[in-house]
Amino acid sequence: MEKVISDSVLLASEILLLSCFYLQFGTALDTITPSKSIKDPEFIISQSGVFRLGFFSFANSSNRYVGILYHQIPVQTVVWVANRNKPLKDSSGILNISDDGNLVVFNGKAEILWSSNVTNLVPNATTSQLLDSGNLVLSNGEDGASSLWESFEDPSNAFLETMKISNDVKKGRKVEIKSWKSPDDPSDGNFSIGIEPFNIPEVVIRNNNKLYFRTGPWNGNTFIGVIMKTVYIDGFYIVADNQQQTYYITYEFSDNSRLRYYELDSQGKFFERKWDAGKGDWINRYSASQTESSVYGQCGAFGICDLTKQPICSCLKGFKPRNIEEWSRGNWSSGCFRTTPLQCQRDKNNGSEAGQGDNDGFLKLKTMKVPVFPNRSSINNGECKDQCMKNCSCVAYAYDAGIGCMFWSGDLIDMQKFSTHGVDLYIRLPSSELDKGKSTKVIVITAVIVGIVTITIIMLFLWCWMAKRRGRKPKHKQIKLQLNKGNAMTKFSSENVVENPIGVKLQQLRLFNFDELATATSNFDHAKKLGQGGFGPVYRGTLGDEKEIAVKRLSKASGQGLEEFMNEVEVISRLQHRNLVKLLGCCVEAEEKMLVYEYMPNKSLDAFVFVVICLLSMQYKDDFQRNQMCSVLEFYC
Repeated sequence: MEKVISDSVLLASEILLLSCFYLQFGTALDTITPSKSIKDPEFIISQSGVFRLGFFSFANSSNRYVGILYHQIPVQTVVWVANRNKPLKDSSGILNISDDGNLVVFNGKAEILWSSNVTNLVPNATTSQLLDSGNLVLSNGEDGASSLWESFEDPSNAFLETMKISNDVKKGRKVEIKSWKSPDDPSDGNFSIGIEPFNIPEVVIRNNNKLYFRTGPWNGNTFIGVIMKTVYIDGFYIVADNQQQTYYITYEFSDNSRLRYYELDSQGKFFERKWDAGKGDWINRYSASQTESSVYGQCGAFGICDLTKQPICSCLKGFKPRNIEEWSRGNWSSGCFRTTPLQCQRDKNNGSEAGQGDNDGFLKLKTMKVPVFPNRSSINNGECKDQCMKNCSCVAYAYDAGIGCMFWSGDLIDMQKFSTHGVDLYIRLPSSELDKGKSTKVIVITAVIVGIVTITIIMLFLWCWMAKRRGRKPKHKQIKLQLNKGNAMTKFSSENVVENPIGVKLQQLRLFNFDELATATSNFDHAKKLGQGGFGPVYRGTLGDEKEIAVKRLSKASGQGLEEFMNEVEVISRLQHRNLVKLLGCCVEAEEKMLVYEYMPNKSLDAFVFVVICLLSMQYKDDFQRNQMCSVLEFYC
C-alpha cells in the first residue's frame, strides 16, 4: 500500500512538472511535436487521463520500452509497445518526431530502435497525439486531418475498444493482434489473431502462421462455432464489404465507466480483462470454447472432436480412420475416409444420367461446430436439402437464420460436438449406411420387446405356480403325535414337506395332508389300529364328511423307502375290481408316507379272491415285485 501511495505522489509531481513544461512552450500534454520530444522517464497523458505514453520496464527485466499504459490504475498495465523487438538497454531513450516526419525511438547512440515507418511525409509538419481510446495517432498537425499512422493499426497483444482487427484482401493488408513471447517479454510471440473471409467472415488464431483456432462463421449476432457468453457479444460487430473485399471486427461498450479490454496471451488464449476496483486488480475471463478439442483440424478430415468422450476424436458414421496405427497412438490428424461411395458418385462412374444420388440421404448431427470453408446461399431453409442433393459434390449442409444455407464440398475439417449451442449439421451418406443404423435400432427395439414379453410370461407362470402351491400348503401349525407305546412326541410342520419327485403318479390321486389324517385317526390312536403288516400299521379313521377310511402308515422300521412306497401306489392303482377296496389317495410329508383306502370290514371277501389275487401276482417276474404285491394284499386278507 505504501508503494502505491508513493508511486501516486511521484506521478502527481511528474504531472505537475510536465504541465509547467508544456505550458511554457504552448504544447498540449497529450502531443509530441518535432520540437518537443520526451526522454526517459518522461511521458505524455491522454486528455482525460485514461492512458499515458512513456518509458517503462518489467519487474524481472532491466530492459526499457516505450509503450502505452493505463494511467489511473495502480497496477502496471501495458496495452501497446513500440520497440517491442528492440528494447533499450539503459535509460538514454528518446521518443520524438524525426526529420522525415516519422515517430521514432532513439537510444543514447542516436540509433533508431523503432519507427512508424511512413513514407512521403512532409518534414517538420507532423505531430503525434495520444487519444483517450489508447490510440497513438500521427497526423500532419491540422485539426480534423486524417491520420498518417496510428498504433491501432500496429497493435501489440491488446485488443482495445474501437480498435479494428481488419483484412483488406485487395491490398493484402491485415491488422492483427500479436501475442508476446512471455508476460515479461513483449517481443512478437507465436500467436496472432485476425479476421478471415472464408466466404463467411470468421475470427481465427494462428500459431506460427498456421491455422490454430477458428470461431466459426459470424451470423450477425454471434460466432456460431463457439460457445458464446453475453460478455463476448456485447458491443461486437463485423463489417464485411464483399465487393471491396474488406472486413473488420471491432467493439464498443455502451457503459464507458467499465475498464475492460481483450488480450491474446503467450499461450494463444484470447480472454477478457476487467478491472475490479474492490480487489485492486484485473479479473481475467477466458472463453469456454478454447479447449483441446477446439484446436484446428485436431481430428483430421471427416473426424469429430468431442470432449465428453475418450478418445476425444472419432470418425463420422460411414467413415473409418485412414491410419489406424496413428489413431491408436492418439494422432488423429490423418483423418477418416468414406467406406461406401455415395450413390450419386457411383451413378456418375457408371455413366448414369441421373447422378443425383436419389438413394443417398443425410445424417443429422445436433449442436455442432460447422466445418471450415462453407459456401453460402440465401435460399430458404426448406430448400437446403434439395439443393445439396442435386449437387453430387455437396457432402454436407447446415442452416442458420442469420446466414442462410451453408454447403460443403470436399473434406470436412474442424468439426466439434457441443453440449449446447452450435447448429444442426447434415452429413451426406449412402442409404445403405443410413439403413444400418435403422436396422440396428429395429434389432435393439425388437430384442427389448421380446425380452420384456418373455420375462412377463415367466413371471406370470411363476406367479400361477406359487399361487397353486400356496393353495396346497397346510396351515402353519404343529401337532403332537404319540408313537405306538412310547411317550415320545414328534413335531410335524407344514414347512418340512418335501417335494414329490414323481408328481406324475401322485397327480392322479388325492393328496391328503398330515393334519387331516392325524385328525381323522385321533392322532393315530392305538384304539383305532386295525392291524399291522410288513409295510406298517393300519388305522381306521373318519374324514370330515363322515367317510370312513383306512390309513396305512409306513413304519420306519420296515426298511422301505420312497421307491417301495411308490411301487405300492402303482400296484394298487393297477388292481381295479369291484370287490377290492379302492385306493383313495396318499400323503407324503417330511418323513411320513401313508396310503388312504376306503374302509371295508375284514373277511368281506371270499377266500378264493385272495388266492386268485396271489396267483395273479405271479405275473411279476422278480421276487421283489412279488413280495411287494403280497405285502399289498396283506391289507385285504
